[in-house]
Amino acid sequence: MRRPVYPVAVALAATLGLSACGGGGDDDGGSASSGDDRTLVVDTSFQLTTSDPARMFEPTGQIVDHVIYETLFTFEGTDSTTPLPLIATGDEVSADGLTHTMALRDDVTFSDGTPLTADDVVFSLNRVAQVKGNPSFLMDGVTVAKVDDTTVTLTTATPDPALPFKLTNPALGVVNSAAVTEAGGSADPGADTADTAEDALNEESQGSGPYVLDTFDVQDQVVLVRNEEYWGDAPAYSRIVMRNTESSVQSVNVRSGDSQLVLDLSADQAADLGGDVTVDSSASANVFFVYTNNDPAVSPITSNPAFQEAVRYGIDYEALVELAGEGASQTPGVIPTTFLGALDPSDAVARDVDRAKEALARSGVADPTVTMSYPSDVQVNGLDFGDLAAAVQQQLAEVGITLELAPAPVQTALEGYRAGTEQMGLWSWGPDYPDPSDYLVFTPGQLVGLRAGWPAGADPELEQAAAAVASEFEEGARTEQYTAIQQRLNEVGPFYPLIQPAQVLAYSSSLDGVAFNPSWTVDLADLG
Repeated sequence: MRRPVYPVAVALAATLGLSACGGGGDDDGGSASSGDDRTLVVDTSFQLTTSDPARMFEPTGQIVDHVIYETLFTFEGTDSTTPLPLIATGDEVSADGLTHTMALRDDVTFSDGTPLTADDVVFSLNRVAQVKGNPSFLMDGVTVAKVDDTTVTLTTATPDPALPFKLTNPALGVVNSAAVTEAGGSADPGADTADTAEDALNEESQGSGPYVLDTFDVQDQVVLVRNEEYWGDAPAYSRIVMRNTESSVQSVNVRSGDSQLVLDLSADQAADLGGDVTVDSSASANVFFVYTNNDPAVSPITSNPAFQEAVRYGIDYEALVELAGEGASQTPGVIPTTFLGALDPSDAVARDVDRAKEALARSGVADPTVTMSYPSDVQVNGLDFGDLAAAVQQQLAEVGITLELAPAPVQTALEGYRAGTEQMGLWSWGPDYPDPSDYLVFTPGQLVGLRAGWPAGADPELEQAAAAVASEFEEGARTEQYTAIQQRLNEVGPFYPLIQPAQVLAYSSSLDGVAFNPSWTVDLADLG
Protein backbone atom coordinates (compact mmCIF):
# COMPACT_ATOMS: atom_id res chain seq x y z
CA MET A 1 0.00 0.00 0.00
CA ARG A 2 1.25 3.46 -0.79
CA ARG A 3 0.67 4.95 2.67
CA PRO A 4 1.57 3.67 6.15
CA VAL A 5 -1.39 2.63 8.25
CA TYR A 6 -1.85 1.31 11.74
CA PRO A 7 -4.19 -1.50 12.81
CA VAL A 8 -7.31 -0.21 14.51
CA ALA A 9 -7.08 0.03 18.27
CA VAL A 10 -10.47 -0.48 19.90
CA ALA A 11 -11.49 -0.65 23.55
CA LEU A 12 -15.09 -1.49 24.40
CA ALA A 13 -16.80 -2.67 27.54
CA ALA A 14 -17.51 -6.36 27.81
CA THR A 15 -21.19 -5.53 28.01
CA LEU A 16 -21.03 -4.65 24.33
CA GLY A 17 -19.70 -8.10 23.51
CA LEU A 18 -16.33 -6.94 22.19
CA SER A 19 -12.89 -7.52 23.62
CA ALA A 20 -10.14 -4.93 23.58
CA CYS A 21 -7.43 -5.16 20.99
CA GLY A 22 -4.58 -2.87 20.17
CA GLY A 23 -1.88 -2.34 17.66
CA GLY A 24 0.61 0.05 16.30
CA GLY A 25 3.22 0.47 13.66
CA ASP A 26 6.52 2.13 13.12
CA ASP A 27 6.95 4.02 9.87
CA ASP A 28 8.70 7.21 8.97
CA GLY A 29 5.95 8.00 6.45
CA GLY A 30 8.23 8.19 3.42
CA SER A 31 8.58 11.29 1.32
CA ALA A 32 7.34 12.46 -2.03
CA SER A 33 9.87 12.73 -4.83
CA SER A 34 9.78 13.68 -8.48
CA GLY A 35 9.89 10.06 -9.68
CA ASP A 36 9.26 9.12 -13.30
CA ASP A 37 7.30 11.49 -15.52
CA ARG A 38 4.65 9.04 -16.65
CA THR A 39 0.99 9.51 -17.55
CA LEU A 40 -1.73 6.99 -16.77
CA VAL A 41 -4.89 7.11 -18.89
CA VAL A 42 -8.05 5.72 -17.30
CA ASP A 43 -11.37 5.41 -19.15
CA THR A 44 -14.62 5.32 -17.22
CA SER A 45 -18.23 6.33 -17.73
CA PHE A 46 -18.55 9.46 -15.61
CA GLN A 47 -20.98 9.74 -12.75
CA LEU A 48 -19.59 13.02 -11.52
CA THR A 49 -20.88 16.42 -10.40
CA THR A 50 -18.15 17.95 -8.22
CA SER A 51 -14.82 17.29 -6.53
CA ASP A 52 -15.77 19.25 -3.40
CA PRO A 53 -15.81 16.47 -0.78
CA ALA A 54 -18.63 18.08 1.19
CA ARG A 55 -20.86 17.82 -1.88
CA MET A 56 -19.38 14.89 -3.83
CA PHE A 57 -21.25 11.59 -3.72
CA GLU A 58 -20.98 9.90 -7.10
CA PRO A 59 -18.83 6.87 -8.07
CA THR A 60 -16.39 8.80 -10.28
CA GLY A 61 -16.04 11.46 -7.61
CA GLN A 62 -15.13 8.75 -5.10
CA ILE A 63 -12.28 7.59 -7.32
CA VAL A 64 -10.97 11.14 -7.77
CA ASP A 65 -11.32 12.38 -4.21
CA HIS A 66 -9.83 9.21 -2.72
CA VAL A 67 -6.41 10.23 -4.03
CA ILE A 68 -6.81 13.97 -3.34
CA TYR A 69 -8.32 14.05 0.15
CA GLU A 70 -7.20 11.63 2.82
CA THR A 71 -9.51 10.22 5.45
CA LEU A 72 -9.12 9.19 9.07
CA PHE A 73 -9.45 5.54 8.03
CA THR A 74 -8.96 3.59 4.82
CA PHE A 75 -8.90 0.07 3.38
CA GLU A 76 -5.96 -1.78 1.90
CA GLY A 77 -6.22 -3.34 -1.56
CA THR A 78 -9.32 -5.44 -2.08
CA ASP A 79 -10.15 -5.77 1.60
CA SER A 80 -13.24 -3.88 2.69
CA THR A 81 -13.84 -5.66 5.98
CA THR A 82 -11.13 -4.07 8.13
CA PRO A 83 -10.86 -0.27 8.34
CA LEU A 84 -7.24 0.77 8.89
CA PRO A 85 -6.20 4.13 10.35
CA LEU A 86 -4.64 6.57 7.89
CA ILE A 87 -4.64 10.13 9.26
CA ALA A 88 -5.74 8.69 12.58
CA THR A 89 -3.49 6.22 14.41
CA GLY A 90 -6.30 4.29 16.05
CA ASP A 91 -9.77 4.38 17.60
CA GLU A 92 -10.35 4.12 21.33
CA VAL A 93 -14.05 3.56 22.00
CA SER A 94 -15.66 4.37 25.34
CA ALA A 95 -17.38 1.72 27.43
CA ASP A 96 -20.83 2.94 26.37
CA GLY A 97 -19.87 2.77 22.69
CA LEU A 98 -20.58 6.46 22.10
CA THR A 99 -17.23 8.28 22.16
CA HIS A 100 -14.41 7.51 19.73
CA THR A 101 -11.08 9.10 20.67
CA MET A 102 -8.66 9.29 17.76
CA ALA A 103 -5.05 10.36 17.90
CA LEU A 104 -3.76 11.84 14.63
CA ARG A 105 -0.49 11.43 12.83
CA ASP A 106 1.78 14.42 13.36
CA ASP A 107 3.58 14.25 9.99
CA VAL A 108 0.73 14.82 7.52
CA THR A 109 0.89 17.95 5.37
CA PHE A 110 -1.43 19.51 2.81
CA SER A 111 -0.43 20.18 -0.79
CA ASP A 112 0.76 23.69 0.12
CA GLY A 113 3.03 22.30 2.86
CA THR A 114 0.76 23.30 5.76
CA PRO A 115 0.69 20.70 8.58
CA LEU A 116 -2.63 18.93 9.13
CA THR A 117 -4.01 19.34 12.66
CA ALA A 118 -7.10 18.51 14.65
CA ASP A 119 -8.59 21.86 13.63
CA ASP A 120 -8.64 20.69 10.00
CA VAL A 121 -10.35 17.43 10.94
CA VAL A 122 -13.03 19.19 12.98
CA PHE A 123 -13.62 21.77 10.24
CA SER A 124 -13.81 19.16 7.47
CA LEU A 125 -16.25 16.82 9.18
CA ASN A 126 -18.43 19.66 10.44
CA ARG A 127 -18.44 21.21 6.97
CA VAL A 128 -19.81 17.99 5.50
CA ALA A 129 -22.56 18.04 8.10
CA GLN A 130 -23.41 21.74 7.76
CA VAL A 131 -23.24 22.07 3.96
CA LYS A 132 -26.02 19.46 3.94
CA GLY A 133 -24.98 17.99 0.62
CA ASN A 134 -25.53 14.40 -0.41
CA PRO A 135 -22.85 12.94 1.91
CA SER A 136 -24.02 14.84 5.00
CA PHE A 137 -25.92 11.80 6.29
CA LEU A 138 -22.56 10.19 7.07
CA MET A 139 -22.29 12.68 9.93
CA ASP A 140 -25.83 12.30 11.23
CA GLY A 141 -25.75 12.15 15.02
CA VAL A 142 -21.97 12.66 15.18
CA THR A 143 -20.38 15.47 17.20
CA VAL A 144 -16.72 16.26 16.47
CA ALA A 145 -14.47 17.99 18.99
CA LYS A 146 -10.80 18.88 19.33
CA VAL A 147 -8.94 17.55 22.36
CA ASP A 148 -5.57 18.97 21.35
CA ASP A 149 -3.69 19.57 18.11
CA THR A 150 -3.27 15.85 17.45
CA THR A 151 -6.41 14.37 19.05
CA VAL A 152 -10.12 14.50 18.23
CA THR A 153 -13.23 12.88 19.60
CA LEU A 154 -16.24 11.77 17.61
CA THR A 155 -19.30 11.23 19.76
CA THR A 156 -22.33 9.44 18.34
CA ALA A 157 -25.91 9.79 19.49
CA THR A 158 -26.22 6.01 19.68
CA PRO A 159 -23.53 3.30 19.51
CA ASP A 160 -22.40 3.01 15.90
CA PRO A 161 -20.30 -0.04 14.99
CA ALA A 162 -20.03 1.24 11.41
CA LEU A 163 -18.34 4.56 12.24
CA PRO A 164 -14.79 3.50 11.19
CA PHE A 165 -16.27 2.19 7.92
CA LYS A 166 -18.00 5.51 7.29
CA LEU A 167 -14.78 7.41 7.95
CA THR A 168 -13.14 5.70 4.96
CA ASN A 169 -15.48 7.49 2.57
CA PRO A 170 -13.67 10.13 0.45
CA ALA A 171 -16.50 12.58 1.18
CA LEU A 172 -15.09 12.72 4.71
CA GLY A 173 -11.64 13.60 3.42
CA VAL A 174 -9.80 16.24 5.43
CA VAL A 175 -9.37 19.64 3.76
CA ASN A 176 -7.01 22.50 4.48
CA SER A 177 -9.37 24.51 6.65
CA ALA A 178 -7.53 27.82 6.26
CA ALA A 179 -7.44 27.60 2.46
CA VAL A 180 -11.06 26.47 2.16
CA THR A 181 -12.25 29.18 4.52
CA GLU A 182 -10.40 31.76 2.44
CA ALA A 183 -12.17 30.37 -0.65
CA GLY A 184 -15.57 30.94 0.95
CA GLY A 185 -15.97 27.69 2.86
CA SER A 186 -17.82 27.38 6.14
CA ALA A 187 -18.36 24.67 8.72
CA ASP A 188 -20.83 26.65 10.79
CA PRO A 189 -24.61 26.26 10.96
CA GLY A 190 -26.04 27.88 7.84
CA ALA A 191 -23.20 26.65 5.65
CA ASP A 192 -25.76 25.13 3.30
CA THR A 193 -26.32 28.68 2.03
CA ALA A 194 -23.18 30.48 3.24
CA ASP A 195 -20.52 28.10 1.89
CA THR A 196 -19.31 29.19 -1.56
CA ALA A 197 -16.08 27.18 -1.85
CA GLU A 198 -17.25 24.58 -4.37
CA ASP A 199 -16.14 26.40 -7.52
CA ALA A 200 -12.71 27.08 -6.04
CA LEU A 201 -12.32 23.42 -5.02
CA ASN A 202 -13.21 22.33 -8.55
CA GLU A 203 -10.26 24.38 -9.76
CA GLU A 204 -7.69 23.78 -7.03
CA SER A 205 -7.85 20.94 -4.53
CA GLN A 206 -6.93 21.47 -0.87
CA GLY A 207 -6.07 18.01 0.41
CA SER A 208 -3.18 15.97 1.73
CA GLY A 209 -3.39 13.10 -0.76
CA PRO A 210 -0.78 11.90 -3.25
CA TYR A 211 -2.42 13.82 -6.12
CA VAL A 212 -3.80 17.31 -6.66
CA LEU A 213 -6.39 18.50 -9.13
CA ASP A 214 -5.07 19.92 -12.40
CA THR A 215 -8.23 20.25 -14.52
CA PHE A 216 -11.81 19.22 -13.82
CA ASP A 217 -14.60 18.83 -16.39
CA VAL A 218 -17.63 16.73 -15.44
CA GLN A 219 -18.46 16.08 -19.10
CA ASP A 220 -15.03 15.39 -20.57
CA GLN A 221 -12.05 14.54 -18.37
CA VAL A 222 -10.33 15.03 -15.04
CA VAL A 223 -6.56 15.45 -14.86
CA LEU A 224 -4.62 14.80 -11.67
CA VAL A 225 -0.95 15.57 -11.09
CA ARG A 226 1.41 14.33 -8.42
CA ASN A 227 1.39 16.22 -5.13
CA GLU A 228 5.05 17.16 -4.79
CA GLU A 229 4.49 18.02 -1.11
CA TYR A 230 3.01 14.60 -0.32
CA TRP A 231 4.04 13.32 3.10
CA GLY A 232 3.97 9.64 2.11
CA ASP A 233 5.53 7.59 -0.65
CA ALA A 234 5.32 9.25 -4.05
CA PRO A 235 2.90 7.59 -6.51
CA ALA A 236 4.41 6.05 -9.63
CA TYR A 237 2.57 8.23 -12.14
CA SER A 238 3.19 11.96 -12.31
CA ARG A 239 -0.08 12.53 -14.18
CA ILE A 240 -3.40 10.73 -14.42
CA VAL A 241 -5.98 11.48 -17.10
CA MET A 242 -9.49 10.16 -16.43
CA ARG A 243 -11.68 10.32 -19.53
CA ASN A 244 -15.46 10.12 -19.79
CA THR A 245 -15.84 7.20 -22.18
CA GLU A 246 -18.67 4.83 -23.08
CA SER A 247 -17.99 1.20 -22.29
CA SER A 248 -18.06 0.16 -25.97
CA VAL A 249 -15.24 2.62 -26.66
CA GLN A 250 -13.35 1.57 -23.53
CA SER A 251 -12.84 -1.94 -24.91
CA VAL A 252 -11.35 -0.52 -28.11
CA ASN A 253 -9.09 1.87 -26.23
CA VAL A 254 -7.61 -0.65 -23.82
CA ARG A 255 -7.02 -3.15 -26.61
CA SER A 256 -5.19 -0.55 -28.70
CA GLY A 257 -3.19 0.80 -25.77
CA ASP A 258 -4.83 4.23 -25.95
CA SER A 259 -5.79 3.75 -22.29
CA GLN A 260 -4.08 1.61 -19.66
CA LEU A 261 -7.11 0.93 -17.45
CA VAL A 262 -10.85 0.78 -18.11
CA LEU A 263 -13.49 0.38 -15.42
CA ASP A 264 -16.88 -0.18 -17.00
CA LEU A 265 -16.78 -3.24 -19.24
CA SER A 266 -19.28 -6.01 -18.88
CA ALA A 267 -17.97 -9.55 -18.68
CA ASP A 268 -19.11 -10.13 -22.26
CA GLN A 269 -17.28 -7.05 -23.52
CA ALA A 270 -14.07 -8.12 -21.79
CA ALA A 271 -14.20 -11.74 -22.93
CA ASP A 272 -12.47 -11.17 -26.27
CA LEU A 273 -9.86 -8.58 -25.33
CA GLY A 274 -6.90 -10.96 -25.24
CA GLY A 275 -3.41 -9.87 -26.19
CA ASP A 276 -1.61 -7.71 -23.67
CA VAL A 277 -4.76 -6.94 -21.68
CA THR A 278 -5.35 -8.43 -18.24
CA VAL A 279 -8.95 -8.91 -17.12
CA ASP A 280 -9.88 -9.21 -13.44
CA SER A 281 -13.47 -10.12 -12.62
CA SER A 282 -15.03 -10.20 -9.18
CA ALA A 283 -18.41 -9.77 -7.57
CA SER A 284 -19.59 -6.19 -7.93
CA ALA A 285 -21.05 -4.37 -4.96
CA ASN A 286 -23.42 -2.44 -7.24
CA VAL A 287 -27.11 -3.29 -7.07
CA PHE A 288 -29.51 -2.27 -9.85
CA PHE A 289 -33.04 -1.63 -8.64
CA VAL A 290 -36.38 -0.26 -9.78
CA TYR A 291 -38.55 1.75 -7.44
CA THR A 292 -42.11 3.04 -7.53
CA ASN A 293 -42.86 6.35 -5.85
CA ASN A 294 -44.91 5.80 -2.72
CA ASP A 295 -46.19 9.40 -2.56
CA PRO A 296 -49.79 9.70 -3.88
CA ALA A 297 -49.08 13.35 -4.71
CA VAL A 298 -46.42 12.22 -7.17
CA SER A 299 -48.45 9.33 -8.54
CA PRO A 300 -51.67 7.77 -7.25
CA ILE A 301 -50.85 4.78 -9.45
CA THR A 302 -47.29 3.92 -8.34
CA SER A 303 -48.21 4.48 -4.67
CA ASN A 304 -50.99 1.87 -4.90
CA PRO A 305 -49.82 -1.23 -2.91
CA ALA A 306 -51.50 -3.65 -5.32
CA PHE A 307 -49.82 -1.92 -8.28
CA GLN A 308 -46.49 -2.28 -6.48
CA GLU A 309 -47.16 -5.99 -6.03
CA ALA A 310 -47.87 -6.25 -9.76
CA VAL A 311 -44.52 -4.64 -10.54
CA ARG A 312 -42.67 -6.86 -8.06
CA TYR A 313 -43.95 -10.08 -9.60
CA GLY A 314 -44.15 -8.82 -13.17
CA ILE A 315 -40.39 -8.28 -13.56
CA ASP A 316 -38.49 -11.17 -15.13
CA TYR A 317 -35.39 -11.25 -12.95
CA GLU A 318 -33.84 -14.25 -14.65
CA ALA A 319 -34.06 -12.52 -18.03
CA LEU A 320 -32.30 -9.45 -16.60
CA VAL A 321 -29.48 -11.62 -15.26
CA GLU A 322 -29.08 -13.15 -18.70
CA LEU A 323 -29.04 -9.67 -20.24
CA ALA A 324 -26.31 -8.57 -17.82
CA GLY A 325 -24.05 -11.39 -18.98
CA GLU A 326 -21.56 -13.76 -17.42
CA GLY A 327 -20.86 -13.20 -13.74
CA ALA A 328 -24.12 -11.37 -13.04
CA SER A 329 -26.64 -12.66 -10.53
CA GLN A 330 -30.04 -11.75 -9.17
CA THR A 331 -29.68 -9.82 -5.96
CA PRO A 332 -32.19 -11.20 -3.45
CA GLY A 333 -32.22 -7.99 -1.41
CA VAL A 334 -30.76 -4.52 -1.37
CA ILE A 335 -27.57 -5.66 0.43
CA PRO A 336 -24.97 -7.10 -1.98
CA THR A 337 -24.33 -10.81 -1.70
CA THR A 338 -20.72 -10.21 -0.55
CA PHE A 339 -21.70 -8.17 2.53
CA LEU A 340 -22.72 -9.27 5.99
CA GLY A 341 -26.49 -9.58 6.24
CA ALA A 342 -27.13 -10.41 2.59
CA LEU A 343 -30.18 -12.55 1.89
CA ASP A 344 -29.85 -16.12 0.74
CA PRO A 345 -30.61 -16.63 -2.97
CA SER A 346 -33.66 -18.64 -1.91
CA ASP A 347 -35.16 -15.39 -0.57
CA ALA A 348 -35.11 -13.76 -4.02
CA VAL A 349 -38.42 -12.77 -5.58
CA ALA A 350 -39.36 -14.94 -8.56
CA ARG A 351 -41.50 -13.79 -11.45
CA ASP A 352 -45.15 -14.80 -11.20
CA VAL A 353 -47.16 -13.41 -14.12
CA ASP A 354 -50.50 -14.70 -12.84
CA ARG A 355 -49.97 -13.11 -9.43
CA ALA A 356 -48.88 -9.85 -11.08
CA LYS A 357 -52.00 -9.72 -13.25
CA GLU A 358 -54.25 -10.52 -10.29
CA ALA A 359 -52.60 -7.78 -8.20
CA LEU A 360 -53.01 -5.28 -11.02
CA ALA A 361 -56.71 -6.12 -11.29
CA ARG A 362 -57.02 -5.74 -7.53
CA SER A 363 -55.40 -2.29 -7.70
CA GLY A 364 -58.48 -0.90 -9.48
CA VAL A 365 -56.27 0.90 -11.99
CA ALA A 366 -57.25 0.06 -15.56
CA ASP A 367 -54.52 0.11 -18.22
CA PRO A 368 -52.02 2.05 -16.09
CA THR A 369 -49.40 4.19 -17.79
CA VAL A 370 -46.51 5.53 -15.71
CA THR A 371 -43.17 7.16 -16.48
CA MET A 372 -39.89 5.48 -15.53
CA SER A 373 -36.80 7.68 -15.38
CA TYR A 374 -33.16 6.63 -15.60
CA PRO A 375 -29.75 8.05 -16.55
CA SER A 376 -29.07 7.75 -20.25
CA ASP A 377 -25.39 8.61 -20.50
CA VAL A 378 -23.69 6.32 -18.00
CA GLN A 379 -22.98 2.63 -17.71
CA VAL A 380 -22.37 0.69 -14.52
CA ASN A 381 -20.20 -2.40 -14.85
CA GLY A 382 -20.63 -2.09 -18.60
CA LEU A 383 -24.42 -2.18 -18.41
CA ASP A 384 -26.49 0.51 -20.08
CA PHE A 385 -29.51 1.64 -18.07
CA GLY A 386 -31.43 1.98 -21.32
CA ASP A 387 -31.07 -1.73 -22.12
CA LEU A 388 -32.36 -2.71 -18.68
CA ALA A 389 -35.17 -0.14 -18.88
CA ALA A 390 -36.32 -1.47 -22.25
CA ALA A 391 -36.35 -5.02 -20.88
CA VAL A 392 -38.39 -4.02 -17.81
CA GLN A 393 -40.76 -2.07 -20.06
CA GLN A 394 -41.41 -5.14 -22.18
CA GLN A 395 -41.80 -7.43 -19.16
CA LEU A 396 -44.35 -5.21 -17.41
CA ALA A 397 -46.26 -4.75 -20.63
CA GLU A 398 -46.90 -8.50 -20.49
CA VAL A 399 -48.88 -8.02 -17.27
CA GLY A 400 -50.76 -4.91 -18.44
CA ILE A 401 -48.52 -2.04 -17.27
CA THR A 402 -47.36 0.54 -19.79
CA LEU A 403 -44.06 2.21 -19.00
CA GLU A 404 -43.13 5.43 -20.75
CA LEU A 405 -39.35 5.60 -20.58
CA ALA A 406 -37.80 8.94 -19.64
CA PRO A 407 -34.03 8.83 -20.17
CA ALA A 408 -32.03 11.92 -19.24
CA PRO A 409 -28.36 12.86 -18.78
CA VAL A 410 -27.23 11.68 -15.36
CA GLN A 411 -26.93 15.17 -13.87
CA THR A 412 -30.50 15.96 -14.94
CA ALA A 413 -31.84 12.58 -13.88
CA LEU A 414 -30.19 12.86 -10.47
CA GLU A 415 -32.13 16.05 -9.78
CA GLY A 416 -35.49 14.33 -10.09
CA TYR A 417 -34.29 11.22 -8.28
CA ARG A 418 -32.92 13.13 -5.33
CA ALA A 419 -35.93 15.45 -5.20
CA GLY A 420 -38.33 12.49 -5.01
CA THR A 421 -40.33 13.59 -8.05
CA GLU A 422 -39.91 10.54 -10.30
CA GLN A 423 -42.97 8.28 -10.68
CA MET A 424 -40.71 5.29 -11.21
CA GLY A 425 -36.94 5.07 -11.43
CA LEU A 426 -34.24 2.66 -12.51
CA TRP A 427 -31.00 3.24 -10.62
CA SER A 428 -28.03 1.47 -9.11
CA TRP A 429 -26.68 1.73 -5.59
CA GLY A 430 -23.00 1.40 -4.81
CA PRO A 431 -21.88 1.25 -1.20
CA ASP A 432 -21.01 4.46 0.62
CA TYR A 433 -19.11 2.22 3.03
CA PRO A 434 -19.03 -1.60 3.02
CA ASP A 435 -21.25 -2.27 6.00
CA PRO A 436 -24.90 -3.38 5.90
CA SER A 437 -25.94 -0.32 7.88
CA ASP A 438 -25.37 1.64 4.66
CA TYR A 439 -28.50 -0.01 3.25
CA LEU A 440 -30.79 1.25 5.99
CA VAL A 441 -31.21 4.26 3.67
CA PHE A 442 -33.84 2.16 1.88
CA THR A 443 -36.13 2.23 4.93
CA PRO A 444 -38.91 4.83 5.49
CA GLY A 445 -37.76 8.34 6.27
CA GLN A 446 -34.18 7.66 5.20
CA LEU A 447 -32.28 8.92 2.16
CA VAL A 448 -33.46 6.55 -0.57
CA GLY A 449 -36.74 5.88 1.18
CA LEU A 450 -37.56 9.58 0.92
CA ARG A 451 -36.59 9.61 -2.76
CA ALA A 452 -39.22 6.94 -3.23
CA GLY A 453 -41.81 8.97 -1.33
CA TRP A 454 -41.63 6.72 1.73
CA PRO A 455 -41.64 9.03 4.77
CA ALA A 456 -40.97 8.32 8.41
CA GLY A 457 -43.98 6.71 10.03
CA ALA A 458 -44.92 4.76 6.90
CA ASP A 459 -43.88 1.42 8.46
CA PRO A 460 -43.20 1.68 12.22
CA GLU A 461 -42.26 -2.01 12.48
CA LEU A 462 -39.55 -1.67 9.84
CA GLU A 463 -38.32 1.63 11.22
CA GLN A 464 -37.98 0.22 14.72
CA ALA A 465 -36.03 -2.75 13.40
CA ALA A 466 -33.71 -0.42 11.47
CA ALA A 467 -33.09 1.73 14.54
CA ALA A 468 -32.30 -1.32 16.66
CA VAL A 469 -29.82 -2.92 14.28
CA ALA A 470 -27.96 0.36 13.71
CA SER A 471 -26.61 0.14 17.28
CA GLU A 472 -25.99 -3.60 17.32
CA PHE A 473 -22.35 -4.69 17.62
CA GLU A 474 -22.73 -8.51 17.77
CA GLU A 475 -22.24 -10.01 14.32
CA GLY A 476 -24.71 -12.88 14.61
CA ALA A 477 -27.50 -10.61 15.79
CA ARG A 478 -26.69 -8.10 13.05
CA THR A 479 -26.93 -10.79 10.38
CA GLU A 480 -30.29 -12.02 11.66
CA GLN A 481 -31.76 -8.52 11.93
CA TYR A 482 -30.57 -7.34 8.52
CA THR A 483 -32.02 -10.48 6.99
CA ALA A 484 -35.41 -9.80 8.55
CA ILE A 485 -35.36 -6.16 7.42
CA GLN A 486 -34.70 -7.11 3.81
CA GLN A 487 -37.37 -9.79 3.83
CA ARG A 488 -39.90 -7.16 4.91
CA LEU A 489 -38.60 -4.71 2.30
CA ASN A 490 -39.26 -7.39 -0.30
CA GLU A 491 -42.81 -7.74 0.97
CA VAL A 492 -43.98 -4.16 1.46
CA GLY A 493 -41.29 -1.77 0.22
CA PRO A 494 -41.47 0.25 -3.01
CA PHE A 495 -38.09 -1.16 -4.09
CA TYR A 496 -37.41 -4.04 -6.46
CA PRO A 497 -33.77 -5.26 -6.36
CA LEU A 498 -32.85 -6.59 -9.79
CA ILE A 499 -29.30 -7.72 -10.42
CA GLN A 500 -25.76 -7.57 -9.16
CA PRO A 501 -23.40 -7.44 -12.16
CA ALA A 502 -19.82 -8.60 -12.31
CA GLN A 503 -17.10 -6.04 -11.64
CA VAL A 504 -14.55 -6.14 -14.45
CA LEU A 505 -11.24 -4.29 -14.48
CA ALA A 506 -9.36 -4.49 -17.78
CA TYR A 507 -5.86 -3.08 -17.99
CA SER A 508 -2.50 -3.24 -19.66
CA SER A 509 -0.59 -6.30 -18.50
CA SER A 510 2.33 -4.04 -17.63
CA LEU A 511 0.23 -2.18 -15.02
CA ASP A 512 0.77 -3.25 -11.42
CA GLY A 513 -1.29 -2.70 -8.28
CA VAL A 514 -4.78 -2.97 -9.77
CA ALA A 515 -7.21 -4.08 -7.07
CA PHE A 516 -10.99 -3.63 -6.90
CA ASN A 517 -12.40 -2.06 -3.77
CA PRO A 518 -16.16 -1.46 -3.52
CA SER A 519 -15.69 1.93 -1.87
CA TRP A 520 -13.64 3.66 -4.60
CA THR A 521 -13.39 1.02 -7.35
CA VAL A 522 -9.60 1.32 -7.66
CA ASP A 523 -6.90 3.26 -5.83
CA LEU A 524 -5.17 5.20 -8.60
CA ALA A 525 -2.21 6.03 -6.38
CA ASP A 526 -1.40 2.34 -5.89
CA LEU A 527 -0.88 1.78 -9.62
CA GLY A 528 2.58 1.45 -11.08
